Amino acid sequence: MRALAVVNPNATTTSDRTRDVVLAALSNDLDLQVAETTHRGHATELSRQARRDGVELVVSVGGDGTVNEVVNGLLCATADPAPVPDIAIIPGGSTNVLARNLGIPESPVEATGLLLDALRTGRRQSIGLGRLDDRYFTFAAGFGFDADVIRAVEDERGRGRTSTVPLYVRTAVRRFFRQPERRQGSIEVVADDTERAGDLSVVIVTNCTPWTYLGPRPLRPTPRSDFKAGLDVFGLASLRLAPTLWHLAQLMTQRGPRGRGVVSMHDCRHLIMTAEHPQPAQVDGDFIGERDRIELTAVPEAIRIAY
Repeated sequence: MRALAVVNPNATTTSDRTRDVVLAALSNDLDLQVAETTHRGHATELSRQARRDGVELVVSVGGDGTVNEVVNGLLCATADPAPVPDIAIIPGGSTNVLARNLGIPESPVEATGLLLDALRTGRRQSIGLGRLDDRYFTFAAGFGFDADVIRAVEDERGRGRTSTVPLYVRTAVRRFFRQPERRQGSIEVVADDTERAGDLSVVIVTNCTPWTYLGPRPLRPTPRSDFKAGLDVFGLASLRLAPTLWHLAQLMTQRGPRGRGVVSMHDCRHLIMTAEHPQPAQVDGDFIGERDRIELTAVPEAIRIAY
């Protein structure tokens, strides 16, 4: 089987030695080419070319950002008549949300063993994805406060900081107190042309649960979200301190957030979000800029994963 391993050499939790072991093991079972990413968007370029070249499997060796770029490279070439390759994930990031949702081990070596077994037995699973405008996401998108936190973390990483849970926590606290609309937001959500919610400060859209992890602890704003269903929505009408802390604690429970000021929508096929002025947006933990309108679509059985 022809395969391409897209390797992020800057992934935070894998060493050069570990990557060498993983790639050597995969080379025993695959006709494997290896390409290291050198800049943002490079994994998308490599994956798009892999589809054109008739590669059958693309292995993402890195974190959630690498997986997202691989998926977008494979799926965004809609005019390409070549079949969409399967993908595989060898986790190497700080959070690895998609891999953990799928039950893929966090250890790159163990994940490689699981992948090799899947290749030998032909095991694959199709999952549904989401799309924000023209960008696919594999587990979550956000509009408002959470995207603002991600933007600030990316700025810190650009100054040489390592992406860690403490960095996210400190950044979230700092950005929380700098939000201009803590008492009432300006985001409106319309779901499937029938359900509507307005005056929101933050909106998180998922196609699986957990949404992310605080170290080992899963956070569940949308407990019913599932790869085989549509998109789920979690929103908060304000960011006042006491209610926000209460809802943050609820994220750590099986039931998720509930109560006054919480908006929940389940199994949505189409969402339109608008804001009075541009808000930050993110997909899979990647800041994509500010917008005053976004459109999100559920894409069922979008891609096959070998694991």
